[in-house]
Amino acid sequence: MPPSTSIVLLDNGSLRPQATLNLRRLAEALSAACGVPVEAASLLHSHKIPAEALGGEKAVTLGPLAERLAAEGATELIILPLFFGPSQALTRYLPERLAEVQARYPALAVTVARPLVDTLGGVDLRLAQLLADNVREAMEGERRPTVVLVDHGSPIPEVAAVRNYLAGQLSALLAEEAECVTFASMERRDGDEYRFNEPLLETLLAAPELAGREVVLAMLFLSPGRHAGEGGDIAEICAAAMAASPGLTVRPSRLVGEHDGLAALLAARLEEGQRGAPLLLALPASG
Repeated sequence: MPPSTSIVLLDNGSLRPQATLNLRRLAEALSAACGVPVEAASLLHSHKIPAEALGGEKAVTLGPLAERLAAEGATELIILPLFFGPSQALTRYLPERLAEVQARYPALAVTVARPLVDTLGGVDLRLAQLLADNVREAMEGERRPTVVLVDHGSPIPEVAAVRNYLAGQLSALLAEEAECVTFASMERRDGDEYRFNEPLLETLLAAPELAGREVVLAMLFLSPGRHAGEGGDIAEICAAAMAASPGLTVRPSRLVGEHDGLAALLAARLEEGQRGAPLLLALPASG
């Protein structure tokens, strides 16, 4: 790869140090797998984390990092989104932020690879297979559990569609091991226009049909933070559900970003970015 090309693994950003540390771990794993340097950056938030919580190294957000790389001579930036689907952070905020950078550095061309799942990109089971691995790891005993694929919930139908798409794939992969596979959102915005996020996890776990069942949550989250991980919102929802329904057992799986196999999927997205197709965005240089 030409020295003028820089690669950035990009997440949305969190105020929790664990999220940035996991992003850095994934960037290092991808760099080792592909033999090229990979920077770790967030769209928002992470720059507010104290450096001492991150091993003394301050987190960076994309805008300042892209400007620094361009000032150092980079003429091409390949961005790998650590996102499941086409969220507004990628389709709206990211192009706006990159336009600001390119206004200052018109010689910089930017390529944004596809997110981890593309429902129109042909059949691809790789992400679902990682989820299935995590579910199997969380299973205990001989019973066939009910599997619930849970995500944060999104105001964008296209992102909710990614969850539903993966639930279908996961159902096929676990057909001989699970009682059933369904899906839920952790939360949703108010209003009928956001009903596509239903059912909510707390509502689903309270359903009479799940009383006394063994439930494994397939966690459609990338890194630990306020919602997923120890002491997060999901853990609180599960604890409340089990307290209200004696006999119900709910076990969350590992997060997708904690699976070692994610680096291979990111490597495939990097190869697409280097090839120039298929892509989420291509922002050519203007100078």
